[in-house]
This record gives sequence, C-alpha cells and structure tokens, in this order.
Amino acid sequence: MAYAKLGRTSSQRKALFRDLATDLIINERIETTEAKAKELRSIVEKMITLGKRGDLHARRQAASFIRNEVANTETGEYAVQKLFDDIAKRYEERQGGYTRILKLGQRRGDGAPVVIIELV
Repeated sequence: MAYAKLGRTSSQRKALFRDLATDLIINERIETTEAKAKELRSIVEKMITLGKRGDLHARRQAASFIRNEVANTETGEYAVQKLFDDIAKRYEERQGGYTRILKLGQRRGDGAPVVIIELV
C-alpha cells in the first residue's frame, strides 16, 4: 500500500495533510494519531528538503502546499517564511530524519494510538 487512506476522499485527505503540515511547521510539535503522523512525516520531510534548496521554485512549490498562515504574530512571519528562514537553516548539515514520533498511548474515546510528532 502506497499510503493510508484514513477513511477520507482524496480531497479531504489532501486538506488534512496541508493543515497538519502547516501546524507542524508553525508549532514544531503536534499531537495526532499514529497513522496520520506516519503519513505526515514524509510530507514534512519533503517540505524541509525544499526549504534547504532555498530557490524561488522551491519556495513556490512549498507555498502551493502549505497554508499561508501567520507563524509568529509578533513579527508577522508566515509559515512558508519560517520554513525557509528558520527551519531549513537548522537542518543544513542534516541529511534527512527531521521529525520524531513519540508514542503516548491510546485515545480514551476510540482507543486509537496517539503520538506526538515533532521536529528534531
């Protein structure tokens, strides 16, 4: 299986991962289910690789996927700007493996495995 469908249509799935990727870039740590985190990992790692490339085309590719939300209200910095200016510079020497998944246990309502996905 190439990817997890997560019981959603393709458009719903794309919107979900756009929001999760944007939130992870802004907050650098989010809590979600294990299946979503495993799928999100590959998406965010590709976005960080685009950030490391740093050219205009890479910035436009990242901006087409990441939502244009304000990452820092004090400075007015946007999510794509944070990705390219802060996060990509942090991982200049690192060759992949930008995220970490920490297992928390089961969700109380339905027993789904809950994890924290964060930037290393």
